[in-house]
Amino acid sequence: MLGKHIESFMSVTNKLFFHTYFYPFIQLYGHVNEIYLSFRASTQLDVPVLLNGIRQERDGEIYLDCVVVEMRKRLEHEKDILQTKKKLEELYQATNEANKKLELLHQEYEIKQQELINVNHQLETMALTDALTGLNNRRFFQESLLANIALFQLSQLPFSLFIIDIDRFKLINDTYGHPVGDLVLHGLAQLLKAESREVDIVARYGGEEFVLILPNTTEENAKLIAERYRAKIEATPMGDLSITTSIGIATFKSEDTDQTLISKADQALYFSKTNGRNRVTHAVDMV
Repeated sequence: MLGKHIESFMSVTNKLFFHTYFYPFIQLYGHVNEIYLSFRASTQLDVPVLLNGIRQERDGEIYLDCVVVEMRKRLEHEKDILQTKKKLEELYQATNEANKKLELLHQEYEIKQQELINVNHQLETMALTDALTGLNNRRFFQESLLANIALFQLSQLPFSLFIIDIDRFKLINDTYGHPVGDLVLHGLAQLLKAESREVDIVARYGGEEFVLILPNTTEENAKLIAERYRAKIEATPMGDLSITTSIGIATFKSEDTDQTLISKADQALYFSKTNGRNRVTHAVDMV
């Protein structure tokens, strides 16, 4: 097997299964456990195996590391193996009519493969989207934050982070119920999205907290923008309710990391909460 692609040892059926399950699953979850396959040995005999795989990055490149274990207890799989072998024998012994069927099968496979690509794209989008609000989720935010830090290290362009928290949100849930609370979260999400630039990252951080990454935004500009958000939220009814928010801001410095930046913004948010709520605090202004 050294120096050869793993698919060169697979039958047509196993290749179809491999493309349909292994590649999409490992792209989505980063690992695959116990795929049952059979390899074609040099003796033309099928060797049943279990395959585990994991996606890893080394030196900036993505590798798929796999471990293959030969199946020694395969009674539960023998029926499937015999049926697959019989179908393959019939397929390869067929006449021109069977070849036409193969061509149709190949066309159908290409269609299914494209459908699978589309489904995988949808799944990837779902994996980065908050189901309740439709905003980006915490995972997307964290990936975007690292990307903005990398851009800062190249360009030195400043960017700022907002953490926005709904004041007394628990009271809304306790008084009006969680469905109303969900409507408030969705309404605030739409407002934040509408007020943001296309380059801004707007995400739900968790619970009633939202985060914004504002590229090319200095400390002073960040304060003005945050105050605009705060005032707009206060003036915008959420159904029959009016809400206020507290906002914490931090602007990235060369000595910061993703964790220190989040911590600074979180401390600024706590300052806003403990000093009357419905206010904006930048980390540099805490006293």
